[in-house]
Amino acid sequence: MNATDRTPADLLRSALAADPGRPLVTFYDDATGERVELSVATFANWVAKTANLLQGELSAEPGDRLALLLPAHWQTAVWLLACSSTGVTAVVGGDPADADLVVSGPDTLDEAAACSGERVALALRPLGGRFPQPPDGFLDYAVEVPGQGDQFAPYAPVSPSDDALVIGDTALTGAEIVERALADARGLGLGPGDRMLSGLSYGTWDGLSAGLYAPLAGGASVVLCRHLDELGEEALAKRVESERVTVRRES
Repeated sequence: MNATDRTPADLLRSALAADPGRPLVTFYDDATGERVELSVATFANWVAKTANLLQGELSAEPGDRLALLLPAHWQTAVWLLACSSTGVTAVVGGDPADADLVVSGPDTLDEAAACSGERVALALRPLGGRFPQPPDGFLDYAVEVPGQGDQFAPYAPVSPSDDALVIGDTALTGAEIVERALADARGLGLGPGDRMLSGLSYGTWDGLSAGLYAPLAGGASVVLCRHLDELGEEALAKRVESERVTVRRES
């Protein structure tokens, strides 16, 4: 972490400057057999495109609240950093009716339809695939994001003191996310070269920290596992070995 890292987006910029080619997020879905590995550069490119979608196509502004109805997934991590880049507050599992816009997975579309603002749907298919048939009333993220710009610049500076994340009853500013993430990274012993395996939900701070923020703050990488309970102990041990995992949070 650099002294100038005051928001999660700053952490990503520092990681990109330090070593763009190293792995940042390796994602497994043990219900489908999917595995995706994103380098810092590839992840940052997805974040830039998504931030451009937010700011340009969806007209999101700093302070807007985005209900994020997505599981622990590499694309969820992208959205969290895109929100940080634009100054939009990500409300994890938030009420779409109280949000300015909503981002939903395929299982929460009915709930997400309560949002009166822009609605974006993610199919969460392997390799970021699109819906076979776009959901009514929603933009298909996989259709909209590829054409967005590869570089992002916010229209207005993002303040580290503004709310960036809401989890349950807790609101965190960008600076508080960085502070907590750095403390968690130290507590877990995460540093450059470490590989953090997380099977935790993104519905809590512990899950968000283990599955994204702490590895990012510590210069480490994350092996993010969805449906890890479907993986047997022998297969898990093989994954830990093959992915060179150094720290584990499974429950």
